[in-house]
Amino acid sequence: MKRLLVLLTLTALAVPAFAQVPQKLLDRLDSARDTLNAIMATPDSSIPQSILADATCVGVVPGLVKGAFIFGAEYGQGVVTCRTPRGWSGPVFIRMAGGSWGFQIGGKGTDLVLVAVNHKGFQDLIQSKFKIGAGASAAAGPVGRDAGASTNWKMQSELLTWSRSKGLFAGVDLNGVSVTQNEADTQLLYGAPHDFEHILDGDVPVPPAARPFVRTVAKYFHTSVENTK
Repeated sequence: MKRLLVLLTLTALAVPAFAQVPQKLLDRLDSARDTLNAIMATPDSSIPQSILADATCVGVVPGLVKGAFIFGAEYGQGVVTCRTPRGWSGPVFIRMAGGSWGFQIGGKGTDLVLVAVNHKGFQDLIQSKFKIGAGASAAAGPVGRDAGASTNWKMQSELLTWSRSKGLFAGVDLNGVSVTQNEADTQLLYGAPHDFEHILDGDVPVPPAARPFVRTVAKYFHTSVENTK
C-alpha cells in the first residue's frame, strides 16, 4: 500500500498541474475558435492561402464592445498563439485599446484578427506592450482565397489586421491601437506564471482548456514550406 501511495504521488508530481480555468477564459477561447471557423467557412472572403501558410503568429479578439470609445479605454480581450517547430504554441491572452479605430469598425460583436507574417511580428507580440503603427508596422489584410498572391504585404508589414462585423470580413486600419500582455489571465490559464516568450516559443505545454482553439488554428494555418519564424 505504501509503495502504491508513493507511486501515485510521484506520478502526480510528474504531470503538469493545471488549475481550474475560470469560465470567462473558457468562453474567450471558445469565441476565438468560433470566430476563425466562421471566417474560414467562406473561402472567397477569408484570409488568403499565402498568408495562412506563412503566418508566424495568430491573434483573435472576439466580441469587441460597442460604443464611442475614449482613448485609453479597454476595448477588447484576445488570445494569441505562434508557430513553433513542434506545431502551434500554447496561447497567451492580450488586451487591445486605442481611440482611433472605434468609428472605423463599430458595432456590437465586432471581431478582430491579427496575423504576424514575419519574425519581427512575432517579436512585437512577446513585448509587454506595443503600439500598432508606431513600434509595429501594420496593414489592413487582403481578403479572398488568392488575394495576397500579388501583393508585397510580407515585405511592408509585420502585422496584417482584419475585422468582422455582422458577417462581413475585411481588412481594417488599427494604427494607434495599443496591445498589452494580460499576464493575470494567462497565469490563470496555466495555473502558474510563465514568460510570454517561453509560452509562444512552445516551451510550455498547451493547457487542456486551450487545445480546441490551438487545433483550430493549426487546421487553417498550415505549415509553410519555408519556415518564417
